[in-house]
Amino acid sequence: MAKVELKQPIIQEISDNIKDAQSVVLVDYRGLTVAEDTQLRKQLREAGITYKVYKNTLMNFAFKGTEFECLSDSLEGPNAIAISKDDATAPARTLANFAKKAPALEIKAGVVEGNYYDTEGMKEISSIPSREELLSRLLGSMQSPITNFARVIKQIAEKDGEGAPAEAAEAPAEA
Repeated sequence: MAKVELKQPIIQEISDNIKDAQSVVLVDYRGLTVAEDTQLRKQLREAGITYKVYKNTLMNFAFKGTEFECLSDSLEGPNAIAISKDDATAPARTLANFAKKAPALEIKAGVVEGNYYDTEGMKEISSIPSREELLSRLLGSMQSPITNFARVIKQIAEKDGEGAPAEAAEAPAEA
């Protein structure tokens, strides 16, 4: 069997993984210990992110003709790829949080929702909260005025309720 035929299933696997991806992030994992790499893989798996190491040439072939083709310029040295199909910012956020504990991990570049970002851009993307957190913040900000309004109405009702018996007691005395 020719070498090309052996590599074709791997290229197809990469293509299938990035096919409907919200984001793809390239990282340089040199310098990570085995324990750190295992911990990183566990965190990424729990976040629903696919993380694999492929040869650069195979990733290059898989990226051709897709929105991730711009990542080909960053394919130098050992690279791993983190792919998310659900949350666009999850790979960048998870990798950046892990890189705080393991500075050897370096985010090289990424494509998030069709837009290319370099290292600095990926740092900005990593600071964006998750979708669930943003929705909870939105819901909290929507509930806040209603809650405050209800609290004010209750205080007014309690104040009027305290004043009503006093007024009622004064009324018969005048009559």
